[in-house]
Amino acid sequence: MARIPLLLCLAAMLSGCASLMADMDPPVVNVDSVRSLPAGDGGPRFEITLRIANPNKQALDIAGISYSVDILDHSLVSGLTNEVPRIEPYSEQSVTLRAGVNMLQLLRLLADLGRQRNEALDYRFAAKIDFKGLLPTQRVEESGSLTLSP
Repeated sequence: MARIPLLLCLAAMLSGCASLMADMDPPVVNVDSVRSLPAGDGGPRFEITLRIANPNKQALDIAGISYSVDILDHSLVSGLTNEVPRIEPYSEQSVTLRAGVNMLQLLRLLADLGRQRNEALDYRFAAKIDFKGLLPTQRVEESGSLTLSP
């Protein structure tokens, strides 16, 4: 008998959490700048600055971001950070990531470019944003094509 009120209370709490998450719009992520870093022990490294806009009425407390950039289906660049400032409602913040180039994928891309005559490079930017607390992980993806010929 005591189980029924407990189950009803649990169901109400779960539906309340689900309705809070349904109002969340994904953050808008844009690449602001890419800068080459001095050569170190490994391959080429870059510093990439992302601008993250929060289009929501609640602040975003981000635990970490991982991302990748693919060109012609080759996973060329990847990076991550756990140093992300709190993003207040309806505001934006810059986040700096360190990224490395996958040298094997770069060689494969160059080989493919040598074999094919491409007038455009298809790209895909994908980011996974993990939040502190109860908000679910959000994935942001953008794809397009960079034209090579004038």
